[in-house]
Amino acid sequence: MKNIVPNPTLDNAVIQANISKGFMLTTPDGKPAQLAVIDENGSVLIAGADVAWAAWRVCIEVQENFWEGQGHLIVHTKAP
Repeated sequence: MKNIVPNPTLDNAVIQANISKGFMLTTPDGKPAQLAVIDENGSVLIAGADVAWAAWRVCIEVQENFWEGQGHLIVHTKAP
C-alpha cells in the first residue's frame, strides 16, 4: 500500500514518526522543526504541536478504518 503514494525527498526537513510520539520533525542538522498549515498565498494559518497531533490523528484514524474494513478512506480533523 505504501508504494501507491508519492515518497518525495525533502532537502530541508526530516520527518519521522512512531506510534507513541507521532510526527517528529527536524532540520537536516537535527534542530527541531514544526508542521504548519499554509494557505495558497504562503501565509501560515497555524503551526506547531497541535498541527502535528491533528495530522497524526487523521493518519491513525484512516489506517484504523482501513483495517476495520469500514471503507472510510477519508478522515477530517472536523466535519467538513
